[in-house]
Amino acid sequence: MYLNWRCGSWLGLALLGLSTPAFGHSPITSEGAEQLTAMIGLIIFSAVWLAYLIGARRVAPNWSQAFGFHSTMVISFLALWGPLDHWAESSAAAHMVQHMMFMVVIAPLWVLTRPLPQLAAGSGRLLTRLWQPTLKLVQHPVYMAYLHAVMIWFWHIPQFYVLALKNPWWHLIEHGCFLVTAGLFWWSVLKSPQRTVGWALFAVLFTLMHTGFLGAMLTFAQSPLYGAGRSLQDQQLAGLIMWVLGAIPYLLGSGWIGSRMYRQLQHRV
Repeated sequence: MYLNWRCGSWLGLALLGLSTPAFGHSPITSEGAEQLTAMIGLIIFSAVWLAYLIGARRVAPNWSQAFGFHSTMVISFLALWGPLDHWAESSAAAHMVQHMMFMVVIAPLWVLTRPLPQLAAGSGRLLTRLWQPTLKLVQHPVYMAYLHAVMIWFWHIPQFYVLALKNPWWHLIEHGCFLVTAGLFWWSVLKSPQRTVGWALFAVLFTLMHTGFLGAMLTFAQSPLYGAGRSLQDQQLAGLIMWVLGAIPYLLGSGWIGSRMYRQLQHRV
């Protein structure tokens, strides 16, 4: 338990040391609505991390889970407020990297570190009340894949993509949509019970196909989709990032779920 607390403390201190030069939308140097939304996001982020640290002293995770959670929080901080967030304002490729970080890196890592017991113990059951309704939802991986797909395509419609870039409040909502629906999706497929493992595989393959199709659309478009002033080559690079690099976690996930199905079939024989 002491090692888990020290792990989080040292990672937190390292993060604070990086925070001054790393901020993109900064709650310190920004102004107006941009500063307010950055502060709200940072408060929510800090509250979740603090709840985990408190909960880890009451319900001790193993060392790998604790290290994985704190490492994921560091990655999340850098993706949300680091230089990548600043570059994403003017570069579609950087924006796509940020989106992929949310959907195929941070969300599945959170699920794999199993933080719910610690968050529940550290929040006085406050967070438990928030995720209790989702326990029934994640029993249906296909529905979670559909929900996540709606968010992905909605925020890549040119009008809403540009709106999120120009309006800090919509930018905050966009990030929340990606993180929450991706978390529900990966929770439903990675933690699926035996009776729904086949649907979990379908959900991952469905997500792989439609995100690949969206990436191909961006790659082969003959003109900029997000404003005439934006680079077509930058947009095409963004499409390749989603199409090729973004496919890797889905392929890994489908392979892992497929191996579960194979082991189930072996036990039935």
